Amino acid sequence: MSWEAELKKNICTIEQLKEYIDLTPLEQRQLKRVIEKHPMSITRYYLSLIDKKEPNDPIRKMVIPSVEELNLSGSWDPSGELQITKMPGLQHKYAPTALILSTNRCTAYCRYCFRKRLVGLSTGEIISKFDEAVEYINEHEEITNVLISGGDTLILPTEIIENFLKKLAKIEHLHFMRIGSKVPVIFPERILQDKDLLSVLKRFSTPERKLYISTQFNHPRELTRKAIRAINKLIRRSIIINNQTVLLKGVNDDPDIIADLQNKLAGIGIIPYYIFQCRPVKRVKQNFQVPLYKGYMIISKAKRKLNGHSKRFRYVMSHRTGKIEILGIVDDEMYFRYHEARDPKNLGKLFKRKLNYTAGWLDEL
Repeated sequence: MSWEAELKKNICTIEQLKEYIDLTPLEQRQLKRVIEKHPMSITRYYLSLIDKKEPNDPIRKMVIPSVEELNLSGSWDPSGELQITKMPGLQHKYAPTALILSTNRCTAYCRYCFRKRLVGLSTGEIISKFDEAVEYINEHEEITNVLISGGDTLILPTEIIENFLKKLAKIEHLHFMRIGSKVPVIFPERILQDKDLLSVLKRFSTPERKLYISTQFNHPRELTRKAIRAINKLIRRSIIINNQTVLLKGVNDDPDIIADLQNKLAGIGIIPYYIFQCRPVKRVKQNFQVPLYKGYMIISKAKRKLNGHSKRFRYVMSHRTGKIEILGIVDDEMYFRYHEARDPKNLGKLFKRKLNYTAGWLDEL
């Protein structure tokens, strides 16, 4: 079966879901309300990783809707993406990096998605004129890398991905290109079954200019044999794999889980890149966000169990003013540093805030 045909078998309705997961009549009614707002889609592969006897299973929590999603506390855009959009589908927040939103679709819809405002929904935020985005990047020589994301770029047909990479590869001032994708985690069949995709990716990862894939393993149980096979196929074709974990309540908010995950990632050749503070997104914050104090303590304890390679990541929050590294706590104050900054004057700036044990975001300190 082709990967396209397999993807058409995704679980997208409550009627389909209740064949796999026990749901009470009340839960069925509540979850139907949720997916009317934010659609559900789960690959059968990822569904197979769920322990169906465990209602608090971490894999389940990441993809199966919850009544908690009806909670509207938070913001639709806490990272200020709309403010740095240069044209539909093109963002330029930090001088060296351009972000292209290539699609609003994914192989599965994560319930903690920080782009919940657009993923799986009708939107005008997705790229419609790719050539105009290429022209913008070509005219801004300070841009040294491009991230093609979404949604999930690898859900697109291979020929479209090839066209994107071909046009970007002609821009001489780009040092490298990146693709953002959870396909290795949620739908490895896309990589395992499509030799043409692997051939295209290999062609654009040259000795002079590498192609990166930024993926997102959040829990050690996602590192299955099939996922590792997909990762190996990419690595053998000179693709560099970075991982961006999101710290999630009820999923990986435990030092042992974080340490196990990071050690295993380094062991299979994936670079631990970031651990993100969960953003205070509407329909996400209440269900998934861990307070900054607790998050720092979890990461600090996890790092004691890691070697130099597995703790190369930075614990950060992607705030509207920049990517802020969470450094530590001294007495009753929490220390931060701008790892990236929307205002170049803030780049590298060290600052502190009075400790608040319940705050989950900089704006609450």
